[in-house]
Amino acid sequence: MGTIYYGGSATPIHIEDRALAHLKVVIATKLRRSESFTVSWQHPEGEPRGRSTIWLHPSIPIRFVFDDPEPAELSREWIEDLAQSANSSGGISLVAEHIEPAPDDAADDAPQTVTVN
Repeated sequence: MGTIYYGGSATPIHIEDRALAHLKVVIATKLRRSESFTVSWQHPEGEPRGRSTIWLHPSIPIRFVFDDPEPAELSREWIEDLAQSANSSGGISLVAEHIEPAPDDAADDAPQTVTVN
């Protein structure tokens, strides 16, 4: 489980490492361009029910911490989905990654989805 520390908030934001790696790419790209935007997510199980949104601005410090010492392999499609939502009026909404089955799994026709909490 990765963590975002944003601004002076004492409340860390916990996001699964793989999702955070993809989110980090999109956030860094937007902030490098001096663009402000929002990021929204649903609260994970074990936390009060609901959702949260933060406003990201280039002047506010942000830190990404990953539990896994090895970087995740990134999905171009997932990054593009997140970037597209970042450019919308609603900002980034964490969406699940769509994983294509490997060629060896040809018998399994069901698409696989990783849930982002």
